[in-house]
Amino acid sequence: MSGELVLHSWRIFYATVSEMASNRMSSMNLLDTSVHERRRAQRMEDPEFRDAYERATREIEQTDQIIRALDELRVDLGLSKAELARRINRNASSIRRLFTASSARPELPLIAAIADALGAEIRVVPKVRAAKRRPPRRREPAAA
Repeated sequence: MSGELVLHSWRIFYATVSEMASNRMSSMNLLDTSVHERRRAQRMEDPEFRDAYERATREIEQTDQIIRALDELRVDLGLSKAELARRINRNASSIRRLFTASSARPELPLIAAIADALGAEIRVVPKVRAAKRRPPRRREPAAA
């Protein structure tokens, strides 16, 4: 009889602890909002800040896409990062950092040099093609 009581008590204890842990995890998920996230959400209410934030996000995404595309091309060509660095007369560690950093902000001449060394070119493509193109603006000659 005492064995059954211990087993029953253990089951109640285990169920209680499991429920407490589950409730704690639910509470943690509800309360686990970092100061940064709250501050960003507050600042996103400002239209000027939101526009700047979204513009910066798009710039970072586009930069990352270009870097990933160049790195994929490098891998497809079987070229090491060190060899690529030698081809563009750069330090190998800077090229390694460029392709492995979580947030690289390379200068355009570096991107163009890497593309050239890989036999590629950089192009600008409009996001949305307008149905009607506006004629280019004519510049009036400056009055002397």
